[in-house]
Amino acid sequence: MRAAAVEETLDIESMTHDGRGVARPGGKAVFVHGALPGERVIARRVRRHRNYDEAITLRVERPAAERVTPRCPHFGVCGGCAMQHLASDAQLKSKERQLIEELQRVGQVSPRELLPPVAASPWGYRRRARLGVKHVPKKGGVLVGFRESYSPLIAEIGECHVLPARVSELIRPLARLIGALSIRARLPQIEVALADNVLALVMRVLDEPDAADRQALVAFAAEHDLEIYLQRGGLESVEPLSPPATLLHYRLPEHDVTLGFRPTDFIQVNGAVNELLVSRAIRELDPRPEDRLLDLFCGLGNFTLPLARRVASVTGVEGDEGLVARARANAEDNRIANARFHVADLGQDLLDFDWVRERYDLVLLDPPRVGARAIVGRIARWQPRRVVYVSCQPSSLARDAGELVHQLGYALSRAGVIDMFPHTAHVESMAVFDRT
Repeated sequence: MRAAAVEETLDIESMTHDGRGVARPGGKAVFVHGALPGERVIARRVRRHRNYDEAITLRVERPAAERVTPRCPHFGVCGGCAMQHLASDAQLKSKERQLIEELQRVGQVSPRELLPPVAASPWGYRRRARLGVKHVPKKGGVLVGFRESYSPLIAEIGECHVLPARVSELIRPLARLIGALSIRARLPQIEVALADNVLALVMRVLDEPDAADRQALVAFAAEHDLEIYLQRGGLESVEPLSPPATLLHYRLPEHDVTLGFRPTDFIQVNGAVNELLVSRAIRELDPRPEDRLLDLFCGLGNFTLPLARRVASVTGVEGDEGLVARARANAEDNRIANARFHVADLGQDLLDFDWVRERYDLVLLDPPRVGARAIVGRIARWQPRRVVYVSCQPSSLARDAGELVHQLGYALSRAGVIDMFPHTAHVESMAVFDRT
């Protein structure tokens, strides 16, 4: 329930995994947005629960040494970032601690070596984003941006420093454009996809735009050199406003690979970190020319195709048929003949597919947040000498690491964080397992 608007002084003892400070006045935990360990802050509780309360920082009385001035003027109101007030190095250390703690707590394992973080510029990195849209006459028209902290409302922003400048500069023009449409109250979301060759905006429309709307959208796309798609229902309904659409692509120059994708396909949000991540994965796998490699949750070939240039054969497996189709097309476009792709639901017990019965020297996993519980047990059949696991959720990685180490005879050789989402509490990581 909501708390009364009363200011109070809180001493912050520690930090939660989602980047909030923790105070314990009277013994009850209070999670304080915008506060850091060691600080004394003036805060106001915004929600009360049985075992804990939630609060927001109003003023900092005694700042921590790691506190920095947030670059974005909307920080604290906009919920897109949670940790801009914490220095980048300290953010990485916090994420490393969370990774190690989860491995120990959930999996009862610890890496023999800590890998250096995979990190790039913490600003202007989001080549994919989902922007909320809301027609709010009381605020003068349409708002475009991320949701407010502790609120379903869209934050009133005019810029965003984690979006590339080209996208950030479109926030106000997009608000003006949509505010002039007949469907301004029926357009709740815009998906942004910035490729190396084109910027695509996918607009979710609940009503059909009329002729004047379409004319305005076409003119906006031409003025800003971008492509607009309309989404009337599910992902299958996405289509370009002005066909034909350009196939988006991004390049991995170190590996001489170009990957084509559609604007709603999954790609890694941070392009610069993704390039470093692919190279790190290859170094950690340490492939040999004669190796056979299995890439699970392969998507459109982000790891598969660079690896194919270094081994005898690669098998990529993915549950999304559209991504597998793009992976096959990408292999053909890059003239890579030793990569095969299969469709399979890796979240379920696998049937006896042909690719399951084969032998692999190396395995790479890049699962979704739920991890790879259903597939990890199969690794004992393949007995690869090394497994590299790329994770977007420390707890599921820790669970699967426990099985690999305690049941399947692997050692956790190395692990480290991947700074895919700077200024957020999201933790991505990589773990390297060797057969013992």
